[in-house]
Amino acid sequence: MSAPERIPPRSVTAAELLARGELTVRGQIRDASNAVLHCSVSHDGQEVLCVYKPVRGERPLWDFPDGTLAQREVAAYEVSEATGWGLVPPTVLRDGPYGEGMCQLWIEGVPGSELLALVDAEEPEPGWKAIGLAEVDEGRTALLVHADDERLRRLAVLDAVINNADRKGGHLLPAEGGRLYGIDHGVTFNTENKLRTLLWGWAGEPLTGEAVDVLRSLKETLGPSGALARRLAVLITAAELDATRARVDALLDSGKHPEPSGEWPAIPWPPV
Repeated sequence: MSAPERIPPRSVTAAELLARGELTVRGQIRDASNAVLHCSVSHDGQEVLCVYKPVRGERPLWDFPDGTLAQREVAAYEVSEATGWGLVPPTVLRDGPYGEGMCQLWIEGVPGSELLALVDAEEPEPGWKAIGLAEVDEGRTALLVHADDERLRRLAVLDAVINNADRKGGHLLPAEGGRLYGIDHGVTFNTENKLRTLLWGWAGEPLTGEAVDVLRSLKETLGPSGALARRLAVLITAAELDATRARVDALLDSGKHPEPSGEWPAIPWPPV
């Protein structure tokens, strides 16, 4: 049996196929903290692989309302699409075999694209950005670094906008054609500052001109009558939407990448 096409024909977008197609569970991804099912979705002779996370399989969290992680994943995709950067795979909210949940296009990672590393040095080499020291053996530390990559820098801006509380190394997927995707955006859009990420290499540095232009566009579409605001209003609360607007305003006012607040662990654990 041949493998499903990974990208649907141009006549139907991936998001439309995910939303309309028949969802078939193929297996479970067992190392995830919440229920994550590996599926295929087919419609009108087209088929793709996807990830399905039913709401009923979400583990309760003390700092996020129960049963809201799937909506937050879709909201992160909507913001990503509004930036024009396409950093989050197509993601929809739909009914499935285990009830309503998030359905996201499966991305096959391409090996060999090194984005994170541990080095025995006090400063990163050219082409790398320092994250911080990490304990690798008892009594020995190494410098954790990430690539000085414009794709990662864009993702750092997106994470600051959506207030991503869990940007781990395993959530970075280099894909075919030089694309980079970020996945697992369930713990986002909190009204409190919870930014927790491995992408601190640009902390305090000026935003790129491209990022400033994108943030200005986001500010407009997040306005009361903006298209993005209308889409987010059915996925997150009014207070969370206002907090998103405030984060965009703060980034534009400072003109810089955010720095760790000191009020919340800056780096997720485990980092990968």
